[in-house]
Amino acid sequence: MFHLIFALPWAYVVARTLLPLPWADGIKLTVALVLLIGSQFHLWSRLSSGSVFSPEFPRLLIILLNWLFGGIALLAVFQIALDALRLAATIAGIGGAAPWVEARYAIAGVAFVLAAIGVWQAIGVPRLRKVTITIRDLPEAFEGYTLVHLTDLHISRLFPANWSRAVVEATNRLEPDLIVITGDVIDGSVENRREGVEPLRDLRARDGVWLSPGNHEYLSGYDAWMAHLASLGMRVLANTHAVIERGKGALVVAGLTDPSARGVGKPLPDLGKALDGAPSGAPVVLLDHEPGRARESGDHGVALQLSGHTHGGMIVGLDRLVGRGNGGFVSGHYAVGDMALYVNNGTGIWPGFALRLGQPCELTRITLRRRTR
Repeated sequence: MFHLIFALPWAYVVARTLLPLPWADGIKLTVALVLLIGSQFHLWSRLSSGSVFSPEFPRLLIILLNWLFGGIALLAVFQIALDALRLAATIAGIGGAAPWVEARYAIAGVAFVLAAIGVWQAIGVPRLRKVTITIRDLPEAFEGYTLVHLTDLHISRLFPANWSRAVVEATNRLEPDLIVITGDVIDGSVENRREGVEPLRDLRARDGVWLSPGNHEYLSGYDAWMAHLASLGMRVLANTHAVIERGKGALVVAGLTDPSARGVGKPLPDLGKALDGAPSGAPVVLLDHEPGRARESGDHGVALQLSGHTHGGMIVGLDRLVGRGNGGFVSGHYAVGDMALYVNNGTGIWPGFALRLGQPCELTRITLRRRTR
């Protein structure tokens, strides 16, 4: 059923865009078959690895399949809009036959050009995004404290070792006080991704590298991945916290598990447990892969929540739909009561839909400033 659903846009495109074109039947059949192959990208991924989340093809083929898949999705949307326009024109008595053929060529061209741009923007090394966040009663010793926030790297055949090495080098050049990673580091097993994640061993920050798990860690072998990432020098925060001290000041860094833990019998997110024993009065920076629970975090006195998961909505317009499933939080800085929430667009993106239009990937440097009221 999952794969049949993705065949629906293909069927609509074939019926409403391809068949009306004045082409020979053989050409139409060839194009339809190529598009069908692209529409079933996730089926080929499952056949390659047993999971739709980890395509084990050569990188160039994954890029090509993402382009076809994205082009079909965009073209289906554009064709629906064209059909609605034609219906309105017909009702108004102004519809003609000839211009609609040219319109089909136009929307097909635009769809696949945009898909190519979207894939290109999705797979590059992210540009730096600088953010300043004020925290009430931040200890003076932490004034100007810098964090680099990474999330949703999705290291895979699409984002191999040379890409992760470039991310590490860009991060280390910022010389941060702290590096935090809010999950979805990988797609695939430790065996398949060992080389791709190895550069993460070289991440450097004065107060270390801290990680909370995302949903894709649970889909890829949670225990094995937590052990392996810890062996790379990352400190895992799963419903627990750590205290960073500077002189007489302290900052609490806490991390939660992900609701996907339910599917593999692991502990669900527990903010109370994560903050149990934290020093009173110390600001809390919470690492939570999904932003949807931000209001609950604010009610528990968290000063700053860092999240990912949404990929910024990936495409302008689609972000509104993504927001509906994440408490209305999709991208950027939000004030949630007295708490600050920052939702990172993602350092990488899931290789099963690697398309970005207007919502770029990011390497985020956050500077903390003191707010007295």
